[in-house]
Amino acid sequence: MIDIRVSDPRTSPERELVIAHLAGMHDSSPPESVHALGIDALAGPGLTFWSAWDGAELAGIGALKVFEEDRGELKSMRVADAFLGRGIGRLMLRHIVADAQSRGLTSLWLETGSTPEFVPAAALYRSEGFVPCAPFADYTDDPFSLYFTRAL
Repeated sequence: MIDIRVSDPRTSPERELVIAHLAGMHDSSPPESVHALGIDALAGPGLTFWSAWDGAELAGIGALKVFEEDRGELKSMRVADAFLGRGIGRLMLRHIVADAQSRGLTSLWLETGSTPEFVPAAALYRSEGFVPCAPFADYTDDPFSLYFTRAL
């Protein structure tokens, strides 16, 4: 049974998974194309950060940033390596979508990478009703980024 709960990205082991997430983003994209938030930003106002637990083991993380009164952005979705392929990303995504709906948000948006490492993420988002879109908010066209949205 996976337990998803609001968490603090500055605590361990959440902090270590955020650091691994950032390292992975920098390994697959040039610095100017990395849009992942750092630890302090994930703990900042306007963001909710969750962690997914399998017993005492951290299985994944995800965050929601409200960037307009009725729009939100998914941030920092990451599954711990030991839990890849077990549906943790889908559980976290569905949890964030449900939370956004309960807040009265009308749409969710996200940016993800365009290189081969991000193919599973893009497939997950598409399978959960997200559709490709143009850059949104402060994003610009970037060959290393794909953008998606979903009405709620």
